[in-house]
Amino acid sequence: MIKPVLIITSILTLTSEMLKDVVRTKTYQNVIYWNKFLFQNKVVFDMGAGTGILSLFCAKAGAAHVYAVECSHMADMAKQIVETNGLPDGEVLISYILYNQSSYSFTCVSFSYLTAIEDAEYKDDKIEFWNNVYGFDMSCIKKQAMMEPLVDTVDQKQIVTNCHLLKTMDISKMVPGDASFTAPFKLIAERDDYIHAFVAYFDVSFTKCHKLMGFSTGPRSRPTHWKQTVLYLEDVLTICEGETIIGSMTVGYLVFPEKEKHIRCMYFINSIQLFSSHVCFILSLVFCAGVREHIYK
Repeated sequence: MIKPVLIITSILTLTSEMLKDVVRTKTYQNVIYWNKFLFQNKVVFDMGAGTGILSLFCAKAGAAHVYAVECSHMADMAKQIVETNGLPDGEVLISYILYNQSSYSFTCVSFSYLTAIEDAEYKDDKIEFWNNVYGFDMSCIKKQAMMEPLVDTVDQKQIVTNCHLLKTMDISKMVPGDASFTAPFKLIAERDDYIHAFVAYFDVSFTKCHKLMGFSTGPRSRPTHWKQTVLYLEDVLTICEGETIIGSMTVGYLVFPEKEKHIRCMYFINSIQLFSSHVCFILSLVFCAGVREHIYK
């Protein structure tokens, strides 16, 4: 059994990482402070409040009341932070799951993107490593390693294709189930290179502000604590400038109970020189004869 102190340490590490993410936290602060008309005399609901930093921003912006909901041990610290900063009327609700109707959500739009990268060095280090571990063959672990998306910061120099917009989601209008989707994509190679992985990331825009505000978590933007999601391909793809990778990506819950999110892609490369020839891979739960398949979860 994990001791509570270890849980608290883990939460503090994550909380510290988020607070030090200037792109994230400063954008939230600017959105709230520069658009006080959206918060003055309003009741604000902050779910997953952590230290309560966003709740403090809203209180400073003139909110009539702020409900900060946090189910971890950080809730006790959040109470102390509120009192230390002279906001004794603040309230922290512990271990509550409240249904937050979309009409009360702060309006923002999320944009999900997909691109492809060259990543031979990292893939060799993290995946091929299992072929020889101190003289022992542990290659059976490679399959599991390939199935798990890697959350890491990608160097923009690794990007081989364009970035394709997969999905646009209006957060204020979403209902349960909307986060699961299937979307087509078309990636065009910007140079001759190899492709080892797909990379997914998101941008956010706050649409009710006087001036449009937001941020990107993409590899061409300032790094954030969200980083990017790297989906390694089992086989290395060779692609020439102008060639395309066409397919579709499905994001959703494929098992019951709905504990894990799964990502699957079906894609093929059209050769400009030989249009009828293509390489087909299907990323899914099932393995069919003659077709390479894979699933990320």
